[in-house]
Amino acid sequence: MSENSYKSPFGERYASREMQYIYSPDFKFKTWRRLWIALAEAEQELGLDITDEQIAELRANAENINYDAAHEYEKKFRHDVMSHVHAYGDQCPNARGIIHLGATSCYVGDNTDVITMKTALELIKKKLVAALASVANFAEKYKDMPCLGYTHFQPAQPTTLGKRATLWLMDLVLDYNELVHTIDSMWLLGSKGTTGTQASFLELFNGDHEKCKELDRKIAEKMGFEKCFPVSGQTYARKLDTIVCNCLALIAQSCCKFSNDLRLLQNLKEVEEPFEKNQIGSSAMAYKRNPMRSERIASLARYVMVDSLNPAWTASAQWFERTLDDSANKRISVAEAFLATDGILDLYINVTSSLVVYPKVINAHLMAELPFMATENIMMSAVKKGGDRQELHEKIRQHSMAAAQIVKAEGGKNDLVDRIAADSAFGMTKEEILHELRPENFIGRAPQQTAEFLAEVIKPILDENKDYTDIKVEINV
Repeated sequence: MSENSYKSPFGERYASREMQYIYSPDFKFKTWRRLWIALAEAEQELGLDITDEQIAELRANAENINYDAAHEYEKKFRHDVMSHVHAYGDQCPNARGIIHLGATSCYVGDNTDVITMKTALELIKKKLVAALASVANFAEKYKDMPCLGYTHFQPAQPTTLGKRATLWLMDLVLDYNELVHTIDSMWLLGSKGTTGTQASFLELFNGDHEKCKELDRKIAEKMGFEKCFPVSGQTYARKLDTIVCNCLALIAQSCCKFSNDLRLLQNLKEVEEPFEKNQIGSSAMAYKRNPMRSERIASLARYVMVDSLNPAWTASAQWFERTLDDSANKRISVAEAFLATDGILDLYINVTSSLVVYPKVINAHLMAELPFMATENIMMSAVKKGGDRQELHEKIRQHSMAAAQIVKAEGGKNDLVDRIAADSAFGMTKEEILHELRPENFIGRAPQQTAEFLAEVIKPILDENKDYTDIKVEINV
């Protein structure tokens, strides 16, 4: 292994082997050969003079790519597609003359890009479902556990830990719906020729327009697609790359929001990401348990969200039927968007499947704030015992201010309950006041909302994708 040249962190640290293979040269060039076979088969079926023996020869050599020969041809021709046409021809001497017949480079290049993106989206879908399943398990387990809610990261009305997890799930559901729609609406380029007019194929088919249209339909079917772009220039509309990368950016947004929440919860010592036995949190501070996986999710998510601008610029900058200023950018930006999103989801699944919850800390934080939130309930109970509502309101205001001062200025505990119990105007014992402070009295429909959401929204998705709900992921570092 060479240590004196650049290595992509996506290969070394972040992306899975499955996603790396989808964006590997081997996947690309084997897809080129599948496309050449599909083209030859379709042209034969539409009447061109291509023999069964030629197609059999192409099929026999579809997987055993002679890379050394292709590299030598590329040095000579300075053209990647033609180098592989010649290398394939060396292995298929009888079929040499019909490889790439009537096609331009974008026939293999662009169609392969679409096939690669769709294959990669299918892998992303599997992992997104696994992420949904992981968080759903957490939400189900903790749907009844009261916790302090936060608005503006300030203490607010209580919720439950499971209900909070449904907020993470809701984001993922929106992503899932967009992802499925994107996969279902993927079109191949087809066989459009140099400016999208199919002129070369019209010539091959002696002016038969229907055969040109049928050629696209056959290629799409053979490659597992419902249809091809109805019109194009030399390339498919680059807006497709924008749509795909926007879909990935949506997933990145959701995962980043989750990672931010978890980092805040870890600071509060309420919920932590998993921490391995021999893991080191800090080189200087041995006691630390840094949320490094959540931080990495945020870091990679930021990259994906910003990277999604690349396809937008590329799509907007294309001239007429074709310019080549897309090539270098798209082969980096689209691939890395997938590699990064893949890494994000692996981390997300890893973290959410082993979250560490500290119920006593959660309860302590809740109970420290609950007396302030329960003052209305306490006041109403005191009124029922004969108290004056206006007098009690003023007393609660004064007691609350005094208790808050103890907490904020002196670092003491919230003693509001003791203050109210000691005030004869309320006529309530401490036990009666504490009865009003039961957390379940303040969480509204949080448990029911969680259960309904899991049953009505999440379960149908998981049932439809039950083979993906327990995917195992591997974190490299």
